[in-house]
Amino acid sequence: YKTAIDEKTRDSILDHLAKFPEGITPLSKMKRLQKSKHKMLEADKLDWAFGELMAYASILKEGKDVRMSGQDVKRGTFSHRHAVLRDANTFEEYNILDGMDKDQGKYRIFNSFLSEFAVLGFEYGYSLASPNSLVIWEAQFGDFYNGAQTMVDQFISAAESKWQRMSGLIMLLPHGFEGQGPEHSSARLERWLQLCAELNMVVCNITSPANMFHAIRRQLAWPFRKPLVVMSPKSLLRHPKVVSSKADFVGDTHFQEVIDDPNGKSNAKRLLLCSGKVYFDLLEKQEADKRKDVAIVRMEQLYPFPEKQMEAIMKKYDKAEKFWVQEEPSNMGSWSYLLRFWRKMDINLISKKESASPATGFKYIHEEQQAKIVNDAFA
Repeated sequence: YKTAIDEKTRDSILDHLAKFPEGITPLSKMKRLQKSKHKMLEADKLDWAFGELMAYASILKEGKDVRMSGQDVKRGTFSHRHAVLRDANTFEEYNILDGMDKDQGKYRIFNSFLSEFAVLGFEYGYSLASPNSLVIWEAQFGDFYNGAQTMVDQFISAAESKWQRMSGLIMLLPHGFEGQGPEHSSARLERWLQLCAELNMVVCNITSPANMFHAIRRQLAWPFRKPLVVMSPKSLLRHPKVVSSKADFVGDTHFQEVIDDPNGKSNAKRLLLCSGKVYFDLLEKQEADKRKDVAIVRMEQLYPFPEKQMEAIMKKYDKAEKFWVQEEPSNMGSWSYLLRFWRKMDINLISKKESASPATGFKYIHEEQQAKIVNDAFA
């Protein structure tokens, strides 16, 4: 399905995002951020905020509405979105996606209470009532959806099977092990994958701004609706390598379920398969050690499982020793789910040892564990 936009639309959106609304006196911090945006555009490097906001802006320009709620979503959970600005003198709010076109859709964005059961339930209901609007809920940390588990089990994962009710709700769940303790690490990816069956929803762990853009636009491009769960990044929001070029949003571009190693050779001795933030830890090691004998492949979409794309990858690297690398403990993350498809294949796991807690609460232990995962991957 077509998710790319034309160059004229892309450029008009980027121009709009790169300037302040007329009449606003921005805070000094926002002036600095705006300068960095201009530098990125000049260098043809669009970060996560650009990719996400471009998706919303392009949908609004098509006359469709976008609705978003969650804790601190106006600025972004990790202060990257800045969808709403405040005047330094009057404290008046300015929605940065207003004023693009006369006939554009409405961008509604709300900072909600820390009451996930109520808020996620409301947004799910809204998505049923407004299937042609983009409806998004963002958790401040991925694990915060635990309070809304009933909504997920009873409705979001099962409603199409039980009552033939489709929903296009997007859930952004910040996920990634960065030494912030057990409650701020995992969005419980394993739980979502356990609920996946009968093409009931889409579960992604995305690593590029352009891929995020296409995933969001795909929600309304489809002639049907499916919930989309995104294991959203935290540190990657500002990672220097997590950028896309302007060309990645136009022409024949689309969502990539699997991303091959751009320098991967078919005679590689070792194939590292992974998903999400850990890719950049592995990439850093690969580049530092100049390991051309190791290929790193990212799975951006975990469910529905991208069978054809993975078959092509396995065929290309058929002689390589294969490993699935994950940050999560061995009893969590994607591994148990992937064994449904790889049970007959010779693929080994590299991860933290099994654990009752999603992550350690000690920064230095976290760093030791991450280093061990990376070193084992390149052993």
